[in-house]
This record gives sequence, structure tokens and C-alpha cells, in this order.
Amino acid sequence: MTTFITRYETSGSGVRLAVKDLIDMEGEPTTAGCRAVARRALPARSDAACLAGSRAAGARIVGRTNLHELALGVTGVNPWYGTPQNPLDPRLVPGGSSSGSAVAVATHEADVAYGSDTGGSVRIPSACCGTAGLKTTWGRISLEGVWPLSPSFDTVGPMARDVAGLVTGMQLLEPGFAVADTAAGITMARLPIDAEPAITAAIDRVLQLAGWDCRELPVPGWDEATAQAGLLLVVEAWHSDAALVAEDPDGIGADVRGRLQLGAAFDDAVVRAAWQAQRDWQATLERIFTEVDILVTPTLTIFPPPLDDGDDLLVSRCTLPVNLAGVPALSLPVPTGGPLPASIQLIGPAGSEERLLAAGALLEAAVAAG
Repeated sequence: MTTFITRYETSGSGVRLAVKDLIDMEGEPTTAGCRAVARRALPARSDAACLAGSRAAGARIVGRTNLHELALGVTGVNPWYGTPQNPLDPRLVPGGSSSGSAVAVATHEADVAYGSDTGGSVRIPSACCGTAGLKTTWGRISLEGVWPLSPSFDTVGPMARDVAGLVTGMQLLEPGFAVADTAAGITMARLPIDAEPAITAAIDRVLQLAGWDCRELPVPGWDEATAQAGLLLVVEAWHSDAALVAEDPDGIGADVRGRLQLGAAFDDAVVRAAWQAQRDWQATLERIFTEVDILVTPTLTIFPPPLDDGDDLLVSRCTLPVNLAGVPALSLPVPTGGPLPASIQLIGPAGSEERLLAAGALLEAAVAAG
């Protein structure tokens, strides 16, 4: 079984929770899905802060989930622990980096899973596996005790089969969390993003079923935000993991090692310009969110590719601009009439998880009734 790096036997009536293996659990080593980390890992002295709510609520941790090594990859393929099998089609990538978390909930081995999202690592595997994922506002959920990748973008969020599961996950992460009372009156706009026709048609249909008047709204700088987020992510990843490359390069897979080394290649002027681009992008979205409450995109512009072509996801993800801005986004499966669902992404302003989940529940109900 490649979904989990470590499995636990549990009993009782608490929520079954799967935890991505870069989140510390007291008494357990954290591997980050990486042989170089695992070779040095000692049992964690304490839980990561984000586990406090689940412990207090009596959640049953069923295992520590597999991931794309060091959380730096979109395919979910792992050379050390194997690759979690996409439950929709085993020939396809499960998506990364939170691959095991998506598969655990899709296969009903967990009710809720925790993932991390730095450039799409909750939303991409959710889209690939036909499940739901919430990328939280940067800084909302504590990262104390979570293996860092790019601290300016890292977030922890819930993954589940549906919106109700995501709500449960948020209540575990943030005791007292409550969804907004209604999604009525929410204004939406759709970014004009080219995707496979079946994906575009599925999103068109679900928006109509939900009764949302969703105008098209070009957002200047979207493509530039994608590029600058990718640059800054690998620059910070190099700072986070350079010591591993120096000390144990053979303990890091070639794809991840190459991305880390790429992060060392940018000069200071380029990096400073990228941070300025982030500030400009945040200002752009702040202005957009004075006009509309939610932006709509596909999560991916393609269906999950075969295992051998998984890197196609690098250029088909609509996730990086969200991380550059630090705002939350909800990814939900939507039916296409074919064997694979599409995935819709709802993006809101900082701190709008309560409203995003209310909108997601309305959309989910419309699909079920439609």
C-alpha cells in the first residue's frame, strides 16, 4: 500500500484523520517523503500546532500519508515510498504533492486528510482524484512543526470527499470554525482561461445549475503571477532544503533535486523583482475583490495525465497565482458526463474560507439535484 508511509490501528467513533507526512506527530519521525530526511529523522518531540484541535476532538489518526518528495512536485510520484494509486484510473498520476491525502479520502480510508499547499499541493491532487480540497489563507493555520518548503507560501488545509468533510477538517484545524449562513448574494466572475473543452463545458454547466450569474472578467497579470510564484517558490525551497542536497544528494530524487538546484540559480535582482511582482499582484486581487466576491477558474486545464506524462501538470495548473496572493481557494469535482470529473476552483479574498465553503455547498447541492 503506497497511500500511507505509516499506518495505525484505531478504534472508536472519532473522525478518521490522515496526516501528510511532513506534519510532526509526537513520537513519530517525519520523513517528508524523502530518504535523505528519513535517514536523519528522530521521533518528533511534540505534535505540530495544527494537530491540537484534532487531538482535542478525539479524531482517530489512521496514518501518515505519502507525498511527492519534500512537497516539491505536482505528480505525486515518489521514488522512495512508491506512488499512491489514482482511484479513478491507476494509469494516471494522483497529483501532488499531497497525493496520499487525496487518495486516502477518495478510497474511504479516511474521512478527512490534512495536506499542505504551497503551489497547489492540496488542489492539484484533489482535482486528479475527484475529491475536494481547501487551500487556506496564508498564515491562518499555524505551520509550527510542519516541514518547510517555501515559508512565504506554505499553508496547511483539509482534504475530503465533499464540502461537509472540508468543514469538519476546518473545525479540527480551527476549533469554532463555522461556515457562513448563506451563499446568497455572492457575486462571481470567471477568468477567461483556456482548458480542455470538456472541462470548460462542465464548469459552464455547474455554474448554470447553481444559478450564478458569472460574468467573464480578465485579470491582468495572471500569467505573470504564475511565473513569479514559481520562481519564488523554488528560491525559498532551496533555502529550506539546501543542506539536504549538500549532505545527502543521493537521498533526494533527481526531479526534486533539480528543482531545488534551480532555486539557487537566480540572482538577487531577479528575486527582488519577483517580490515586487508579488506586492503588485496582491494589490491587483485586492482591487478585484472589491468588485466581486469569488473568482472562478478550472483547477487544472487538463485531465490527470498518464504517469509517464505527469509533468504536464506544471503548465496546466491554475493554482500558483493563489499562493502568490496568499488567499484561499476551494477545489471541487464537477461531473463531465465522462469517466473523469473536472475540477472547479473558487478563489476568495483573504480570510473568506467560511464564504467559500458556503458557496461550495450550494454548488455541490445544485450538482446533486441537477
